[in-house]
Amino acid sequence: MKADTHPDYHFITVARPDGSTFQTRSTYGKEGDTLALDIDPTTHPAWTGGNAQLLDRGGRVSRFNNKFGGFIKK
Repeated sequence: MKADTHPDYHFITVARPDGSTFQTRSTYGKEGDTLALDIDPTTHPAWTGGNAQLLDRGGRVSRFNNKFGGFIKK
């Protein structure tokens, strides 16, 4: 195996917006650095699978349905 091909994993501190922190191993920065998150993964819908609803007020979905609605058999 070639030398110096693997990344340097070390411990960093991750700081959430709510003030809580935890330690993990990462290739980010240097040993002991702090990674400050802008978005809290415990509350953001992208991670929690939130109740995303499609709101379309005459936009792309409506134009698509108007253009291709005749092709769909009901």
